[in-house]
Amino acid sequence: MTPRPRAFGPMTRRSLILTGAAGLVSGLSVPARAAGVAPTPSMRGGANNYRPGAPIVERIGGGGFLMSGTVRRAGDGAPLKGVRIQIWAHTTEGHERDPQSHGATLTDENGVFRMDMPQIVPAFGQAHGHLAYDSGDFETVFLRPVMRSAEETSLTADFVLQPA
Repeated sequence: MTPRPRAFGPMTRRSLILTGAAGLVSGLSVPARAAGVAPTPSMRGGANNYRPGAPIVERIGGGGFLMSGTVRRAGDGAPLKGVRIQIWAHTTEGHERDPQSHGATLTDENGVFRMDMPQIVPAFGQAHGHLAYDSGDFETVFLRPVMRSAEETSLTADFVLQPA
């Protein structure tokens, strides 16, 4: 008499492969688990010339360049309202180390932020901006997006924040 296969038993590599193959053949599938929306890592060089507590302003300097983006929560990707984002850059009106080249803004109900600022110009060969989330409810993130061309008049940077 041949031994009957056990309905439940230890999972071996062979039984795992056979179970997976049987599921594919029969058309059954196991639902994949959603990993969720991953948090944004801080970028190297993003914190250069950062000024804690930069004031919330309507715009930086005379404007003419649009810095914008979105802020969402890691995991579910929900937009975050009222989140403070600090922005600074080397511009036609000042260096990124100058206090007048820094300002902060808040996200709207859709997690969107916008800041009108002077035209960004190359510093160390690259036209780039700096942005930071540093308000404490989430892990601090510094971004340093680089523009494709110094002639561009806008730059977008998106944050996905991990609760602290």
